[in-house]
Amino acid sequence: MSKRISAKHKIDRRLGENIWGRPSSPLNARAYGPGQHGQRRKGKLSDYGLQLRAKQKLKGYYASITEKSFKKLYNEAARVKGDTGENLIGLLESRLDAIVYRAKFVATPFAARQFVNHGHILVNGKRVNIPSYQVKVGDKIEVRERSKQLAILIEATQLAERDVPDYVEVDHNKMTATYVRVPALSDVPYPVQMEPNLVVEFYSR
Repeated sequence: MSKRISAKHKIDRRLGENIWGRPSSPLNARAYGPGQHGQRRKGKLSDYGLQLRAKQKLKGYYASITEKSFKKLYNEAARVKGDTGENLIGLLESRLDAIVYRAKFVATPFAARQFVNHGHILVNGKRVNIPSYQVKVGDKIEVRERSKQLAILIEATQLAERDVPDYVEVDHNKMTATYVRVPALSDVPYPVQMEPNLVVEFYSR
């Protein structure tokens, strides 16, 4: 098992939720935390514990991005007019790796980060290999020509376990996607409940 897959499974078990809704999640077989004390009954979480958990869950969902990157997005969301929690979700979903995942070019957010890193993606005709690149509404994302026959790509487009959300328009024949609009929390197809309001409370302490 690769370190990447191992980390992904540990996130699921530590949080006690199948946060990507994947059939292969170990929680489907073992619905308790990892380690020798994983099956112990857990006490009620404090307000801080709930806020920390909400942050870890949201951060973990996006391929477990670093605390530095996540805090930077939060600060940007707080500076923009409007609801900070909603702004944070909009910024997370505007990341290039998130849109590659939403477009079903790859099977997981972890694969999306790697796919972008390896230079398989063009934005408005130019190669971009930075997963955190902020895509703007109207931008065209496409798989570069010589990467279109990759097995990982073909398999991901045929996955039945999730649909492409309506804020991303996709043509799987041409392997292109357009970012139509910035989504609200209610638009994002999270398999589990995300609570960005608790994340805001965490950083506002």
